[in-house]
Amino acid sequence: MTGEVAVLGAGMHPWGKWGRGFVEYGVAAARAALADAAIDWRDVGSIVGADTVRGGYPGYVAGATFAKALGWQGARVASVYAACASGAQALGTARAQILSGLADVVLVVGADAAPKGFFRPAGGDRPDDPDWLRFRALGATNPTYFGLYAQRRMFLHGDTLDDFAQVKVKNAALGALNPNARYRKRVTSEEVAGSAVVADPLRLLDICATSDGGAAVVLSSMEFARRHGASAPVRIRAVSTVTPRYPNTVLDLPDIATDSAVAVEPPADTFRASIARAAYEEAGIGPEDLSLAEVYDLSTALELQWYEDLGLCAEGEGAKLLREGATTLGGRIPVNVSGGLASFGEAVPAQAIAQVCELTWQLRGSAGDRQVAGARVGITANQGLFGHGSSVVAIR
Repeated sequence: MTGEVAVLGAGMHPWGKWGRGFVEYGVAAARAALADAAIDWRDVGSIVGADTVRGGYPGYVAGATFAKALGWQGARVASVYAACASGAQALGTARAQILSGLADVVLVVGADAAPKGFFRPAGGDRPDDPDWLRFRALGATNPTYFGLYAQRRMFLHGDTLDDFAQVKVKNAALGALNPNARYRKRVTSEEVAGSAVVADPLRLLDICATSDGGAAVVLSSMEFARRHGASAPVRIRAVSTVTPRYPNTVLDLPDIATDSAVAVEPPADTFRASIARAAYEEAGIGPEDLSLAEVYDLSTALELQWYEDLGLCAEGEGAKLLREGATTLGGRIPVNVSGGLASFGEAVPAQAIAQVCELTWQLRGSAGDRQVAGARVGITANQGLFGHGSSVVAIR
């Protein structure tokens, strides 16, 4: 089933390292979203929580955990885990409930209290878990993967260290304008180059941090939005949560091998490109219709890859698009005007929801100093481990 749902409210708890529990961040974001929507919590028919697996048992039942913290009121509940795509899948679940008539108003919440350093699997032996295997068999942390992907781009497309650094320079300048961002300081390419090497060729400032934070949105049916007085709300038109196709010929952690393409031709699109394509097809738009994009810049090199996977430019031309100034504020297709993960860091269950918060504010024209002029259509893109696609198209 396809169709539009309204975004009545958006709210966030600022990103940082606050030393408190994820429930506190999620509740603050939820209350902000409810206030933005002018909706009383008691009028919410369903709550969908994006799971926080590091949060212990309550983290695995995030929907009910947030419902309890807000005050039991009998709402329908669901909890979703899809690693970094958890927020988009939570949004997809909420949208399905609305379009099927199960609820008129759904609150979607994600929050995290992330560990210091890089993410790693929970303890114990799990040889059937590819995420556990890549750490045990290869010692392949996330920064290792980011470094390998950067080297691949340098080899195939001629990207340079300065190209990567300029992504950070752009996003840091935009993050400095965002009150919810953790890092609000501009940086220079020289500062990026002078930061410590983490996973060659990437420096510390090329890689996003781990963070605490929360994000929430209030979705409703279009009919409810009209009754509520929202005559022209931001609308979610597509949610893409596709999986890869066989054979997958580009290494994508946590899998530590590619599929053989000897007997079967590879699909026309890579996994990441297929995520965006599915969103475009469902929304009935193309990349030429976009006003802005919020993408998953786990590293500076990966942002350049998303330019190509979203169809903003041809394969291998991501760095060229960046150098032309097309992806900064005022450019042809601004990318990560929120500041991206470069400015926020990862709060895993919240980040795909936070992307939709940014689209909402931009499409309303309420993003302040980082406002994209005349924004009408936006897309988000990220990717969760184990083949979870994630892309949302919002329009005004």
